[in-house]
Amino acid sequence: MTQLTTRKLPDFCDVLAPDGSEVRVLLATKQGSMAHFKLRPGQTTKAVVHHTVEELWYVIRGNGEFWRMLDGTELITPLEPGVSLNIPVGAHFQFRCEGKDALEVVAVTMPPWPGPEEAAYVKGKW
Repeated sequence: MTQLTTRKLPDFCDVLAPDGSEVRVLLATKQGSMAHFKLRPGQTTKAVVHHTVEELWYVIRGNGEFWRMLDGTELITPLEPGVSLNIPVGAHFQFRCEGKDALEVVAVTMPPWPGPEEAAYVKGKW
């Protein structure tokens, strides 16, 4: 039986992601999970790669840059509210917050995030 679920954005971080960003867990189903990520001004994450999950990101606040590399293709995407991007399985990625406001993103992970062992550290751009 399917449940109807509602959750408000938590006031405080639930956990730090392997890359170092703050995570506020939102909702999850058997097919995917959703979380809010926050990176403070001037911070840069550690570069990581996911083993089995892919993600879709949507920037809701702040500015920064997002580096991705997959199969020899490297891309740096400017981040600002309204920008969305994907992180395919196996893509190396890293992001940073520029400006005076925190960078805030809502992301969907498919399948649901299995835990910190999902991410491995890699050499990053920054």
